[in-house]
Amino acid sequence: MTMLNRRILMALSAAAIGAQTLPALAQTRNPSRIRVALLPDENAATIIQNAEPLRLHLEKVLARSVELVVTTDYSSMIEAARFGRIEIAYFGPLSYVLAKSRAPELEPFAVGIERGSPTYNGVLIAQAGGLVAKVEDIKGKSFAFGDQASTSSHLIPRAFLANRDLIAGRDYQAVHLGTHDAVARAVQNGQVPAGGLSKAILDNLTSRGTVDKSKIIEIGLSDPIPNYPMVMQGNLAPELKARIREAFIGLQDPEILKAFRVQGFAATDDKAYDVLRDTAKVLDLDLTKVRG
Repeated sequence: MTMLNRRILMALSAAAIGAQTLPALAQTRNPSRIRVALLPDENAATIIQNAEPLRLHLEKVLARSVELVVTTDYSSMIEAARFGRIEIAYFGPLSYVLAKSRAPELEPFAVGIERGSPTYNGVLIAQAGGLVAKVEDIKGKSFAFGDQASTSSHLIPRAFLANRDLIAGRDYQAVHLGTHDAVARAVQNGQVPAGGLSKAILDNLTSRGTVDKSKIIEIGLSDPIPNYPMVMQGNLAPELKARIREAFIGLQDPEILKAFRVQGFAATDDKAYDVLRDTAKVLDLDLTKVRG
């Protein structure tokens, strides 16, 4: 089969899948139970425990039962959103872009605010006293990323290195460890000399004592990244959508906000995440082939 024929077959298969899901998506839904998926960027049990105040808040505002869900990885969360197995999702920026490409009906409606800005940073770290003391030292060594669909633990640090003429597979070996905390621990313990993750998550890990701050050094900080979006299914009933927005926009409960490492939530839309699509293009990264 020629390359052109393979592409045509893939396009027809995608169209067929889309056609099969359209009738279900066209129906307005007003479920009695709301499933909220939280990004599996740390230990699942910790995420669920920390988000319990959110669950109680949502049950009160939405006047229905709420279930918190942490999937095994970013890929399964994207698929759960695609096939309507969750109503609300707290995606990472890149995983949202990937989910949107597979399920165009998804609607980002809120974004976390930190220090007055709807952005955050990625950070590159190395083991203190180890083989890497500066970014240039990464050449010829291994570098740890989180999930392939992670923004600050894959796309952004990969772009950061590429902008300094360090290309994965050519200048260093990429190692994917799945989560941000796994990257931090692996670097701390010397299993890999350097890695990339969210600056906010790293600060949280060191403040909790999960990672020993004295055993790592920061060797690079990314430009601001659009923060994690709250996303909902586009086929939910209008009155339910309004209540969901109300539950997040202007939220001030410190216990709830602490779980998301933000000071509040503001309104957002899909265009805010075009910068990630542009970054993927610069890296010549085909988002359709990113696991997710």
